[in-house]
This record gives sequence, structure tokens and C-alpha cells, in this order.
Amino acid sequence: MTTIGPEPSGYGTHSLRRTKAAQIYRKTGNLRAVQLLLVHTKVDSTVRYLAVDLEDALSILKVDN
Repeated sequence: MTTIGPEPSGYGTHSLRRTKAAQIYRKTGNLRAVQLLLVHTKVDSTVRYLAVDLEDALSILKVDN
């Protein structure tokens, strides 16, 4: 049987989770929404998880509030 799509050995559930979270953050700039989706209790955990600059993320949060 022939399959199409990405090679399954090239990704896992965690990499897909991280990719989707990063896409949502890039498209919306809403760090709080991503934090809730990832079920992180601290925003700095989400910042580290997404590998974004902390100052940039905090400035976005201040504008949203």
C-alpha cells in the first residue's frame, strides 16, 4: 500500500503541538490564547515553549489588556 504525505518518522505528536501553537501565535499575536490552549499556568512557560522574545511577548500582553 502506498501512502502520501509527510514521512511519519519525521514528526511526532509533540512537534505537531508545538507547530500549531507557534502558528496560532504568529497569526494572532495572542499569547494568552496560546497559553490557555497549551494549559500553561505561567505565561513565561509559554514564552519559553514558543521561543519568542520575552519583552516582545510582554509588550503584546500590555497592549491586549
